[in-house]
Amino acid sequence: MKTWFITGVSSGFGRALAETLISRGERVVGTLRNEEQRVEFNKLSDGKSFGYLLDVRNHDDVGRVVAQIEEEVGAIDVLVNNAGYGYEGSVEEATPEAVRAQFDVNLFGAISVLQAVLPFMRKRRAGHILNVTSMGGLMTFPGVGVYNASKFALEGINEALASEVKQFGIKVTAIEPGAFRTDWAGRSMTRASRTIDEYEALLAPISATRAARSGKQPG
Repeated sequence: MKTWFITGVSSGFGRALAETLISRGERVVGTLRNEEQRVEFNKLSDGKSFGYLLDVRNHDDVGRVVAQIEEEVGAIDVLVNNAGYGYEGSVEEATPEAVRAQFDVNLFGAISVLQAVLPFMRKRRAGHILNVTSMGGLMTFPGVGVYNASKFALEGINEALASEVKQFGIKVTAIEPGAFRTDWAGRSMTRASRTIDEYEALLAPISATRAARSGKQPG
């Protein structure tokens, strides 16, 4: 039985993975954003599901929670950096605040979590880190350039990290999903205000198609 630490288990890939692992007898520690979600996650399986409140954007909290998990639940065998969200809007229309917010969660938050977990794995000379990137971390699409940039950056971290920690017996894997029925294109998508009419002919149909396909993706 392994202990998995998954960020963002309230819905989507994080929740699906957590439920699958628990059904197979693994222990899952998941992060959630509010107390109601935490209590509900704890009830999934007695002794197998452990919810912790965490906003991955808070670097100090990340370190504190990871240390707490190691002490209260046990050694983290597998980390799944899953927390993230989508951002839709042209690059020109993206505000600095929106760009920073996207990177705060999708990149900096993921880095904070793996930096907090690595000292424990390095000491044990064992562990596996899985970073959920996206096919959008390998190719770009009009209207989600800021999202693409955050995932391209995480791909770079993933590749370099794999080379750095291989000597410690730690494995690093990138998970690059395509179109799946998560909330990415629904409630987990932040959409920029459209302020430049010239982009409408290109981006409006793409945005409408993306929204219409939400919940109906092939995956």
